[in-house]
Amino acid sequence: MSFRYIAHACLALVMMTLMAVGAAAAERKTFDEKDFAAAQAQGKPILVDISAPWCPTCQAQKPIIEKLSSEPQYKNLTIFEVDFDTRKDVLRKFDARAQSTLIVFKGDKETGRSVGATSESAIDGLMRKAL
Repeated sequence: MSFRYIAHACLALVMMTLMAVGAAAAERKTFDEKDFAAAQAQGKPILVDISAPWCPTCQAQKPIIEKLSSEPQYKNLTIFEVDFDTRKDVLRKFDARAQSTLIVFKGDKETGRSVGATSESAIDGLMRKAL
């Protein structure tokens, strides 16, 4: 076997692995009332992530949520991102008073809420309540 053949085979394997991992990732969306209502009506697991770009706690949560949401058990999770500074209407809807608020739903039922959690185990525990 030539080096070129082995290199192409390795590259193909890496690409297939990345595509499989990407296929298992949760769906991320900017909050939209119609999309949120549709996800609820379909009984989907939902995470509402209320954050602000200037918030250090929010910035600590982002990579944890990103990592967890790529795991297979969260492949059906829909993450709705809400900007704390510009979406006051959504904050009122969810009675959210702080950035770094995470709210999970199983369909149309709120099943958990956290403000300021930054440990992977706490966020994972919260996200599992949506499944």
